[in-house]
Amino acid sequence: MPLGKRINLSVKEAASQRDKDILTHTSPDSVKVGNNDGNTVFTLFQSAEPQCSFNDIILNSDTYDAIQDVLTLYEKRELIFDKWGLKNTHKNQNRAGINLYGPSGTGKSVTAHAIAAQVGRKILTVDYSQIESKYVGETSKNLATLFEYAKESKSIIFFDEADALLSRRVNNMSNSTDVSVNQTRSVLLMLINEFDDLILFASNFITNYDPAFMRRILAHIKFELPDEISRFKLWRMYIPETMPTNVDIRALAAKYNGVSGADISNAVLNASLRAARLEQATVRHTYFEEAIEMIIHSKDDNDELGTFASRRTVSEDYVKTQFKGELTKR
Repeated sequence: MPLGKRINLSVKEAASQRDKDILTHTSPDSVKVGNNDGNTVFTLFQSAEPQCSFNDIILNSDTYDAIQDVLTLYEKRELIFDKWGLKNTHKNQNRAGINLYGPSGTGKSVTAHAIAAQVGRKILTVDYSQIESKYVGETSKNLATLFEYAKESKSIIFFDEADALLSRRVNNMSNSTDVSVNQTRSVLLMLINEFDDLILFASNFITNYDPAFMRRILAHIKFELPDEISRFKLWRMYIPETMPTNVDIRALAAKYNGVSGADISNAVLNASLRAARLEQATVRHTYFEEAIEMIIHSKDDNDELGTFASRRTVSEDYVKTQFKGELTKR
């Protein structure tokens, strides 16, 4: 499902002169940048309603509990800081920054939407390409505009692929680009410090974060690849009730570990395509196995150091012992 809306510059529009670019419109839903002639060039930032809730996604219980612990800070701030007195011992820490990190396809982006839905707020999804500028200093101005807009619209800021912005600063600066990178990081640190609201981050590469950002984010929540129980729930969620199939979901969940929710979603679609192309009346169990194995093999080929995904063959007797003899789809 689409998790954000970004309108990019065309080649012709991107060639417009910098001094012609002005802020032309700010509304509760978007910030637009245009030219002096009044023609809109592109939407710089745009908030949107969350696309899902926690009822729509599958998370490991430890991950879910960790998220709810942090949201308690946001939802019970008066109790924690006023009545329990943490305002005296934890000054300037009454704000929630949550960093969601882990392998791709594990649900970090959809979880950001679920968090926004739980607190009843719109979400402002932003990645580096939206605020980056080839002009020195402009990226920092775009960041300032972002935070101001989030404050005015009461939107939750969500930095997707956050390592691009939160990466380590350059120690030995040798050119103007290095200076600009460090300037951007410093401005972002200042804005985060002054922003008294919830900020979400997501990344596959937490090792790229600058330590200064690590200290300023309240909680770093790791997203693991789904365990067997979660894989069963994911297979069941992505295979529609109306699909004609003889699939054994419990067997799939037991046999293929190390796959993500995105992998399972893609496997269900690919199995359906196979059955439709062959004009089969049933989406056979073997089609699901072939589809997920193709995904696993592609990950093997893509990862020079090995893969998180693995396969193991299990007997029917083993599956029965794990699920009390039940081998039904649902």
